[in-house]
Amino acid sequence: MTSQTILVVDDSRVSRMLVRAIINHADEQAEVIEASNGEEALTKTQNTQITIAILDLNMPGMDGLILASKLLEKFPAAKIGLLTANIQEMVRKKASDLGISFIPKPITEERILSFIYG
Repeated sequence: MTSQTILVVDDSRVSRMLVRAIINHADEQAEVIEASNGEEALTKTQNTQITIAILDLNMPGMDGLILASKLLEKFPAAKIGLLTANIQEMVRKKASDLGISFIPKPITEERILSFIYG
């Protein structure tokens, strides 16, 4: 298993902790960077190369789709997943148009690991 630098952005601290625990259990070498919103995520990745990002859709300020587009400008090879309970077709289409994956909530180990390693 190759180590990764994984960005986890969610305004819910509990969700971030859950995703981090799932990742750390699967790969102790993975570096996990947490942010509670899009601006914080962009600041924390200024001098860091990320390989994977898991982004909540609904956050205060910048939503996950806007953040995804900004991250893709900076990290075009990054694998990005949009974590959301919003199953509207419009959201799925926007995610698909950006070339990012859709990870349905609730958060489960299978869904997170399937996205990262699948």
